Amino acid sequence: MEEESCYTFDFDRHMDPERFERIKAFAADKETPFVVIDLERIGDKYDELRRLLPYAKVYYAVKANPDDEILKMLIARGCHFDIASVFELDQMLRLGARPDDLSYGNTIKKARHIAYAYEKGVRLFSTDSEEDVRKLAANAPGSKVFFRLLTDGSGADWPLSRKFGAHPDTIYRLILLAAELGLDPYGVSFHVGSQQRDIGQWDNAIATCRYLFDSVAQEGVHLRMINLGGGFPANYVSPTHDIELYSQEITRFLEEDFGDQAPEILIEPGRSLVGDAGVLVSEVVLVSKKSEFNQYSWVYLDVGKFGGLIETIDEAIKYPIFVDAGGAPKEAILAGPTCDSMDILYEDTKYEVPGDITEGDRVYIFTTGAYTTSYSSVNFNGFPPLKAYIFRG
Repeated sequence: MEEESCYTFDFDRHMDPERFERIKAFAADKETPFVVIDLERIGDKYDELRRLLPYAKVYYAVKANPDDEILKMLIARGCHFDIASVFELDQMLRLGARPDDLSYGNTIKKARHIAYAYEKGVRLFSTDSEEDVRKLAANAPGSKVFFRLLTDGSGADWPLSRKFGAHPDTIYRLILLAAELGLDPYGVSFHVGSQQRDIGQWDNAIATCRYLFDSVAQEGVHLRMINLGGGFPANYVSPTHDIELYSQEITRFLEEDFGDQAPEILIEPGRSLVGDAGVLVSEVVLVSKKSEFNQYSWVYLDVGKFGGLIETIDEAIKYPIFVDAGGAPKEAILAGPTCDSMDILYEDTKYEVPGDITEGDRVYIFTTGAYTTSYSSVNFNGFPPLKAYIFRG
């Protein structure tokens, strides 16, 4: 990987200093590591999306952060939900979500899990293969089905290519097969990749949807929905456009391809709703050097890849990091506490830390509300899963 310039934390980009002081006070007596979730900020993000894309139904991707308090707040606001397993289904039903508000968005699912979801009242499923279509027809008869297109994820910090979706020619065939088997071919979906910084990727995908709508219509099948997936960004180190520009451009792409005959629109935000609401509070365990002549110190934290920061693999997601210590700044390599050598957060990208950094100093990792607690290992090296606290300041 090509080495990048050193990163220096900038409060103006990532958090209001006054609010951060309130979060620090809230976190002061708690044992690290843990993540503080600012519930009000999630509500604001949801309201913003509804305002900017009023025609779209919001299906929150539960996997991004499945905290009960987040889900209950979104249920109360009228949100819909994208679930990936029967375990998320059970959680959502326990919290009071209606089956009609749930979409089983995982294309990889067991036949008995399809039957279970159908029994519980779920009637919206995603698919991308013939075998899955046949399982849906047998275990969820008459259900609405949407078909996931393959995308390459170009421009995304966390691509979702290859594993999910199929090429348009395969999707065309699956749509016709679903109709033959008594399912309701409802629409087409895609995901342009998580933390997508190239807005033009939605343009290409929407154009492909238009092609499929027209092609299957010639065979008597009328699709009615496009699921735009996720991909909206959170505020990490690498800059992105604001969500308003994403919304304006996506709306323009839809108008160019569909005019005044726009289909129903679904979106599946996860990272963009909850990412900015999280502050992961960690502690320095050790500061050391591998050689007297090496210019970089190693700073080991009590949280790492296996404690919720798995998206630092290949340094794909670069979190904003603030260290509460003094001294002239120096560049450092950041690593986690486990005995696995891959548990290094940032080595090619150097982070600037205070020169007096030492064991016990607190480290605040911003934009950690998404894919941290839900990615945390259960018991590697005996470390417990990452704790979460809800902040209502």
